[in-house]
Amino acid sequence: MDTALVVGGTRFIGRHLVAELLAHDYDVTTFNRGNHDDPFADDDRVSRVEGDRTDRRDLLQARRAVEPDAVFDCVAYKPRDVESATEIFSDVEAYVYVSSGAAYADEDVPKREDETELESCSAEEATDDSPETYGARKAAGDRIVFEAADRGVPAMAVRPPVVYGPHDYTERLAYWVDRVAEHDEVVVPGDGTNLWQRVYVEDVAQGLRLVAEEGTPGEAYNVGDRNAVTLDRLLDLIADALDTSVERSYTSPRELSIVDLELGDFPLYRDYPHVLDTSKVAELGYESTPLAEAMQRTVDAHREHGLTGRDNGPDREVEERLLDVLDTV
Repeated sequence: MDTALVVGGTRFIGRHLVAELLAHDYDVTTFNRGNHDDPFADDDRVSRVEGDRTDRRDLLQARRAVEPDAVFDCVAYKPRDVESATEIFSDVEAYVYVSSGAAYADEDVPKREDETELESCSAEEATDDSPETYGARKAAGDRIVFEAADRGVPAMAVRPPVVYGPHDYTERLAYWVDRVAEHDEVVVPGDGTNLWQRVYVEDVAQGLRLVAEEGTPGEAYNVGDRNAVTLDRLLDLIADALDTSVERSYTSPRELSIVDLELGDFPLYRDYPHVLDTSKVAELGYESTPLAEAMQRTVDAHREHGLTGRDNGPDREVEERLLDVLDTV
């Protein structure tokens, strides 16, 4: 494959995917509305087609303008988006849909592509925009990919868990980086052992490319960090990257209720472990970046760009009120 069309390509996963493809000598075109700054605007190696991926006519225009070998769909959030794309790009060499680990319904540990049940998706959920239906909509997109492959379309899906790394506009991990960098003591929801696997963004990009090049149509592939770490271990990695240490105050639901907080108010907290089996994508040659290296790059980028994630979790003043109460107990 020589030419790639990245649907999206300017913000986070798509941005790193473009860099990955360029590093492997692809001719790359991005397709987006232009609502965000384009990091490749001055890069003559990257072309751009403007359009709305939810508009079928715009997708057709992009297909005719680029004639790509591979299509990477980074911003398909509703089933109808995937349905249109698999029809329009039916004759490419590879169509890769960015799905999500949230598509899984069962709480298997780990979750396996060919065994763990997917979320159902009602007609109402399929057109919804709320975070509560995100997993259901991604699962519906997966099923459309499978159906397309049955018709001969070389379509595949990639399922990452929470993605972190430079240019992460969600700032979920940035919240914890800021807490460790700016405060001697941080409030930790629960006992710090909750386990929610994550994946470094450059590894997602690597996985997408490998699936396009080596994957099997009609298959889904989990991508994730080789080692899933607890929230406690995450704080260790952040502290090491900052060359500091951090004191933690572990809190129960009852203690958090003193200041009207809940465990789920904290970013990257999950009651039940969320771990994906990545052996299937590893067979294609996938290797995840060592955690310390991935975290160092992420922490450096977040600090350089002033990302704090403070809007994603409890106010520090509230936490300090809780710490004062706990110190008197």
